[in-house]
Amino acid sequence: MLLLILLHQTALPTFQNGTTAEVKKIVETLNAGAVPSTDVVEVVVSPPYVFLPIVKSSLRPEFQVAAQNCWVKKGGAYTGEVSAEMLADLDIPWVILGHSERRALLKEDNEFVGDKVAYALSKGLKVIACVGETLEQREAGTTMEVVAAQTKAIADRVSDWTNVVIAYEPVWAIGTGKVATPDQAQEVHSELRKWLEANVSPAVASSTRIIYGGSVNGANCKELAAKPDVDGFLVGGASLKPEFIDIINSATVKSA
Repeated sequence: MLLLILLHQTALPTFQNGTTAEVKKIVETLNAGAVPSTDVVEVVVSPPYVFLPIVKSSLRPEFQVAAQNCWVKKGGAYTGEVSAEMLADLDIPWVILGHSERRALLKEDNEFVGDKVAYALSKGLKVIACVGETLEQREAGTTMEVVAAQTKAIADRVSDWTNVVIAYEPVWAIGTGKVATPDQAQEVHSELRKWLEANVSPAVASSTRIIYGGSVNGANCKELAAKPDVDGFLVGGASLKPEFIDIINSATVKSA
């Protein structure tokens, strides 16, 4: 199973409000990095919308590009939204949906996210679908109840999981410097895979990649990558640093 490493370039406000020069510098670092072949790791870069054409045209060809969101239905009078059709027209293969920030700040509920996933897939996009619990939910012992409900909203609307990747991002570990221990990440990933087996199919459970996102960095990536149900990473702050190359290379832990 390929590991998928997703560079998610909204982690730091300095980049979210960044410049073309900053984007080009990050792309140059990625283009110069020595990384495993595409049969070991799949690398996807997700810049803000306005930088998608620049990144796509200048990034090394084996790296792919993702949008950070798209609209829930066909384009129309939805000022400020970007439709799945637009992304397909630009030949952007991936989109991130259900990110914790959109769930929390923009009040996107499970059903809305499920609808977005289904529509994006129907337009030929590959989807990184995010699930995860808050600190309050973890402390209340409802982690699996929360992520199962988030996943069910997708499963209720999707029959073909070929182009779906699940990103488990514990909200309490995003941008906080805290990170789920490798055992905590493995526990949730394993339970998610069991849920897919019981509620979708054993084939989907074994083939769907479940990646981890939550303060992944060069120091902890190898131990996390070694866990059997961790199939890659959704990387935030560390994706803006040279250590992102080390995170990509952690894919070799499983192939060794």
